[in-house]
Amino acid sequence: MNRRIPCAGGIVFDDAARLLLIRRGRPPAERLWSVPGGKCEGGESPADACAREVAEETGLQVDVVRVAGRVERPAPGGDVFVIDDFVCRVVGGALQAGDDASEARWVDLADLTALPLTPLLFETLRSWDLLPA
Repeated sequence: MNRRIPCAGGIVFDDAARLLLIRRGRPPAERLWSVPGGKCEGGESPADACAREVAEETGLQVDVVRVAGRVERPAPGGDVFVIDDFVCRVVGGALQAGDDASEARWVDLADLTALPLTPLLFETLRSWDLLPA
């Protein structure tokens, strides 16, 4: 039976309305750009997982502002990642890639359209009206 794996992602903008992206350093989607995020740990709420993952992957401390939406993506072995994404605001820290992120940076719309992104990231952000300036 296929498992549904709870995950969370953070959609974070800076004061210039640029979006925070990380380049994945490990599978799945290794070398592709995405919003920071990952699996929820046992007993952890998706919102708490979002804040933890953003901090681990980018060095930035965030507060969750609101739910952006939920997506489902294929996981290895036929499982499914169920990803709750949240809009967040930076409250501290300094941008530095960490954990399984090989790079982290702020991107504008032109950057976003030029980078190799995880599948459906652009379309999902557009449908939620969350594209960078």
